[in-house]
Amino acid sequence: MEKEIKKRAARRLKILEGQIRGLQRMVDKEEYCIDILQQSSAIKNALSGVEDLILENHIFTHVVEQIKSGKKRKATDEILRIYKLSKKK
Repeated sequence: MEKEIKKRAARRLKILEGQIRGLQRMVDKEEYCIDILQQSSAIKNALSGVEDLILENHIFTHVVEQIKSGKKRKATDEILRIYKLSKKK
């Protein structure tokens, strides 16, 4: 994994960890449902940001290397698989 991307992903995951703990506290305290849903939505967006970083890393490292080594079909299949996963969101 690219060093800078790993650093950014780890930082975002630590923030997410805190957000999830906060969400758990909100549920435990039976806070207003809309507030809980807003926090949950923020967590989903933050997790999506982590996914984007991992995808960026994959493309910059693995996909580029696959293409350079003549494995264009494998690279294309992986990109399509990721695209299909993103459509399920």
